[in-house]
Amino acid sequence: MDQMITAVLLEGEQMERLFDLDFQLLHDAVITAVAVFVLFLFMSYMLFKPTRDLLRKRQERIQADLDSARQDKDQAQSLKNEYETKMAGAQKDADEILSEARKKAVKNEETIIASAKDEAAGIIRQAHNEAELEKQKAADEIKTQIIDVASLMAGKVIAAGIDTNIQDSLVEETLKEVGESTWQS
Repeated sequence: MDQMITAVLLEGEQMERLFDLDFQLLHDAVITAVAVFVLFLFMSYMLFKPTRDLLRKRQERIQADLDSARQDKDQAQSLKNEYETKMAGAQKDADEILSEARKKAVKNEETIIASAKDEAAGIIRQAHNEAELEKQKAADEIKTQIIDVASLMAGKVIAAGIDTNIQDSLVEETLKEVGESTWQS
């Protein structure tokens, strides 16, 4: 029986030690788990926290860079829009200046043409006046010549006696001296 008791005890021990787990092994496992947990907490405090802080700072720096890039892009877009607006305004101003210059050129052209026409009309009037004066002079000279011829003829008629044949010949002679073209014009 002793053998049996020993066998039962051995079986009981085997039953207690299910999967070869005994109290010492469980105790060691719990202590190891607590040590690993404490080590995890310590490492978390010593390594993970600085690593998280480093990653957080890096993430914040990247976010700041992205925000800065977005602001730069927005600023560049606004500058581009402002530039395009100014260019459109400059083109409009240039068109207005050219239009105004064309209008002034047309007005100057009209003024110059009107001035030239007035000047030409003045020159023509002056030429007509001078022509009229020349005609008047010529007429006055002709009258003077007629008076001279008439007095010359009268003097010859009186000197020669008043004979109609002689008078006719004197008239013809005087006409030849003065010229027939003078009397006809």
